[in-house]
Amino acid sequence: VQTRNATSHQFEKLVDPYIRPGDPAGGLLPRIHAGGPGEEGRGDHRIQAYNYRMCLTKVSENRVAFPKPDNYNPMQYELLACYLDKGWRAIFVKFDPAPNAKTDTNNHGAFSTDNIGMNYDYPEGSYERRREILKEHEDYQKGLMWFLAYDPRVPSDVREKMSRWGLAKDEFTGNGHWPHQIYVREARRMISDFVTTELHLRRIKPTPKPVGMGSYNMDSHNVQRYVDSKGFARNEGDIQINPGGPYPISYGTIVPKASECTNLLVPVCVSSSHIAYGSIRMEPVFMILGQSAATAAVLAIDEKINVQDVDYSKLRVRLLTDGQVLELP
Repeated sequence: VQTRNATSHQFEKLVDPYIRPGDPAGGLLPRIHAGGPGEEGRGDHRIQAYNYRMCLTKVSENRVAFPKPDNYNPMQYELLACYLDKGWRAIFVKFDPAPNAKTDTNNHGAFSTDNIGMNYDYPEGSYERRREILKEHEDYQKGLMWFLAYDPRVPSDVREKMSRWGLAKDEFTGNGHWPHQIYVREARRMISDFVTTELHLRRIKPTPKPVGMGSYNMDSHNVQRYVDSKGFARNEGDIQINPGGPYPISYGTIVPKASECTNLLVPVCVSSSHIAYGSIRMEPVFMILGQSAATAAVLAIDEKINVQDVDYSKLRVRLLTDGQVLELP
């Protein structure tokens, strides 16, 4: 649990969390947890929020208006409306430019495309349960965009700007111009004989047998909303901690315990702590570890040995020959 350090994508204005402002007896607005924050430093069942990274455009010839879900309910976004009433306007910060006048649109702010607190069952859920979660996320995010673009509850200046945007007509053409894949930032992680932690990323502890490097912030998105001690809405969980520069990642991070599996390499659901995974989970790092895993797999197959028994000196030579970066010069 990260409560004290959860200062990113936080409410920048004091926003009342109740259906009847100032009256707890009237109940909480939707998407606010009835309990308090997690206990600092203690693990729990909550995981960082997921969203769909949308491809949007303002080019009228290629723009499709945001669809309104059949189960649309503006009350689901009333907390955001209250936040907008307070003057918050940093809605378009993560409309990152992409080629052909499009965007890679991601979450930004205290109430955005991240569907906070609605994915707890995903990591160990059945396929059926996961489909339910995906549908709820899709409805939430489509409803959010329709709300911001067209609902009269939203300030007119926001509606006017958002209604210029829409889904790109020439993207995801077989899926209603909506992304096929939700952004699963974190789910299940392996526990192996070696577990990468924040201490390795900060280079406080040495990292044996490096097979690649990472460098991104130890980054985690919010896990829940709650009412703080002063009676206002607050988010829990979003942290952005710089590891202090690039760091090596151990071969042990991608290798299971030999007692559990001897022919598997894991470059994504790696053996790491939650905080360390916040940095490792970047796509370039997955590609780096994927290359190293493939090289190790070839060595294991050619020598007819378990992946745990691969000679690291041979692996290292081949990785360096192939241009893999294993440490800073």
